[in-house]
Amino acid sequence: MAIQANWIEVITPEGSMPAWWARPEAPRAAVLVLPEVFGVNGWVRSVADRLAEHGYAALAMSTFWRTAPHLEADYNDAGLALGREHRDQVRAEQLRADVTAAAAWMQQAHAVDGLAYKPLGCVGFCFGGHLAMLAATLPVIAASCDFYGARVSTDRPGGGAPTLTDVPQVPGRLWCFCGDQDPLMLPQELDAIERALAAVPAGRHRFVLAQGAGHGYMCEARGDFHPEASAAGWQAMLELFGESL
Repeated sequence: MAIQANWIEVITPEGSMPAWWARPEAPRAAVLVLPEVFGVNGWVRSVADRLAEHGYAALAMSTFWRTAPHLEADYNDAGLALGREHRDQVRAEQLRADVTAAAAWMQQAHAVDGLAYKPLGCVGFCFGGHLAMLAATLPVIAASCDFYGARVSTDRPGGGAPTLTDVPQVPGRLWCFCGDQDPLMLPQELDAIERALAAVPAGRHRFVLAQGAGHGYMCEARGDFHPEASAAGWQAMLELFGESL
């Protein structure tokens, strides 16, 4: 499927937020992509491009745009330290405001083509997975995939009750994907996530534990890339979006 992809700027009440915009000729729906702590790098852009190849208009937004709008950190210790520095300056309510602005931009952009987006999908990886759980509480998000979003059971960007306590407020569907060999997500956190998702009636949410997978298993550029778990993750994500969007 032929796609177009380029950088755009989303205007928010606080300023201009860079984002990578990938779309096919006739999108079936739209998805927000929330990056790892390494920023909207080549791999994150490839996720948006791949979603576009599956028929979804995809916007990979810079979650660090206030402090490092064009961050593309390397997958090494220095890159991780840099990304975490900016991660610690993100606030939950700012993230929700940014998602709302990005969603409005996508809907306006698509309306130019005489089409209208239904409620959106969202997918995030690493810290972006944590943020995807926050984004899932917004009415505009119909389905959200949180890939190995660590610390949701203990922390909240900017402080406050742990992000996991927001799960009862999620109006759509939320699937959380974790690796059973992830050193950043201890067994007690995995158990807390599974229990929180299971507590929501009607089976709207799902906990997916990838056997033998570590942190970052979806990303081909990382040492913990797990081909089988990554393929299964993509299949499940497309299943959720296909059912919900």
